[in-house]
Amino acid sequence: MWLREDLLKSIWHAFTALDVDHRGKVSKSQLKVLSYNLCTVMKIPHDPVTFEEHFKDDGKGPLSSDGYMPYLNRFILDKVQEDFDVTEFHRMCWTLCYKKKMHSPHLSISESDAFKVWCIFNFLSEDKYPLTIIIEEIQYFLRKLTEAMGIGWDAEKFDEYKSKLTSKSCLSAWDTINLVGMTYFCMEVNPQTLSMGINHVFTELILDVLKQGYMVKKGHKRKNWSERWFVLRPTALSYYESEDLLEKKGEIVLDQSCCVEALHDKDGKKCLFIIKCADKSFEIRAPDKKKRQEWIQAVQSCIQLCRMGLSSPHREARLRRREARQRQHAEEEELAERMKELQAANERKQRELEDMRMKMEEAAAKAAQEELQRKKTELDLQDRYRLDLEREKMVRQQMEEQMAQKSSELEQYLQRVRELEDMYHLLEEALEDERQAKQDEEAMRKLQSRLLEEEAAKRAELEQLHLLQQKELFQTEAEKKELIAEQQAKERDLEAAAEQLQRLEKERQDVLEQYEEMSKKLERASTKTKTWKDKVAKHEGLVRLIQPGHKEPQRMTNWGPASFTDAELEMRKKFWQQRKAQEAQTQ
Repeated sequence: MWLREDLLKSIWHAFTALDVDHRGKVSKSQLKVLSYNLCTVMKIPHDPVTFEEHFKDDGKGPLSSDGYMPYLNRFILDKVQEDFDVTEFHRMCWTLCYKKKMHSPHLSISESDAFKVWCIFNFLSEDKYPLTIIIEEIQYFLRKLTEAMGIGWDAEKFDEYKSKLTSKSCLSAWDTINLVGMTYFCMEVNPQTLSMGINHVFTELILDVLKQGYMVKKGHKRKNWSERWFVLRPTALSYYESEDLLEKKGEIVLDQSCCVEALHDKDGKKCLFIIKCADKSFEIRAPDKKKRQEWIQAVQSCIQLCRMGLSSPHREARLRRREARQRQHAEEEELAERMKELQAANERKQRELEDMRMKMEEAAAKAAQEELQRKKTELDLQDRYRLDLEREKMVRQQMEEQMAQKSSELEQYLQRVRELEDMYHLLEEALEDERQAKQDEEAMRKLQSRLLEEEAAKRAELEQLHLLQQKELFQTEAEKKELIAEQQAKERDLEAAAEQLQRLEKERQDVLEQYEEMSKKLERASTKTKTWKDKVAKHEGLVRLIQPGHKEPQRMTNWGPASFTDAELEMRKKFWQQRKAQEAQTQ
């Protein structure tokens, strides 16, 4: 089962290898050779006339990839059938590009293993060009490779390697080959072990081989048992003469109507199971019970995938990982957007607070200026009244000096006194104005105090908003931790359920073995009972006394000819009827 995106990735490598100038353009003659090779590998008839008509260009100048892509989709990929060798197709694209792109002569892996790593890179890379593989998929690939080699996964080593990728968080195909062949396993793993691990991951991910191994199959015509090498893929179970896969003996197509189940031991054959299809059934014998259970589960999972209309489990797992990354990216974007909104609201509140502070400062400056003006006016009035008082004092002294001499001026003096009284009234009025000004000052101070209280209230409100914001952030972090804990709990429950299922399966196998043993004991007992009945019947027929009887036709019974007389037979009949009546009453 191949996808167009997987084919386009390999073709993109071949196309970029032909793009010597790195301008996204390839000459027409090179595109013609590439198209011919693609058609040959995919078993499509190549039509050079169609190629020339599509590219109406008299010269051999460069043609852009935008012009080649419609031709590739219309005249090659749309005509592809699923009967061509996908590995040969990838090998052809690899041959065109690896000599021009791979410049590492000190690889610890062979060219064949490098090709397999290249295919795995194309499978795990993102559907964006230029092709790259992100750090999560690199971790997935390295983990699968270490599991295939039988060594433990070193998380600290991978974290150290990931810290070195600060400048870039993704790798190209050639960087991935260098990582496997030069950097990550260069000093710790035997090259043969590394090659076997790469081949195992390639077989599992690229060739869609879910399980393979030797088993014995029962023939349909001669009913003989023959050892075959079985290879399980998502849609079929193929069997070959040997594990070199050169001679294919047959194939079991798995669809929605198929089912698989274990069989009891028979004819000296153990660990049997059967695959039932619509037209025929296949009996297969596994090496042991554990292998039989593994094969049954693997075939059952393939049938379940067919019923659900899904592709291979590795492609579904890759799709789930991409969807999980997209969801995480969306959540991170949503969280960043919320943070931006909260930050904008905080900045808006800060601006409002700054505006209020500026207004308060302006009001305080205005109040201070009015206070200074009031004090200045008060000082001017005091100076004027003091001058008036001094002048009045001087006049009074002059009048006292002249009282004796100028009695005629008494009236004038009295007039002056009245004027002074008027001035005194004016002074009282000025003092009243001063008191009023003090009251106004007190009111202004109260207004200033009220504005300061409002400012304090606004500041407390802003602090409350800031605390609420911090609480929401902590709550978001707590929800994230709860989701992680819930996921871990579900994984633990799933593992516990798997262990319980294995335990129940083992108990079921034990019960089946006990049942088979009891069946054998019952069969031996029934055989022994039948033998004794035959012996007793034979004995009763032989030792009975021979008496002269009636001249009647010879009677045949279950115990032989003339084993009983008519009287004995009648007695046995009555006894049988009485026992039958008693059983009916008991029921």
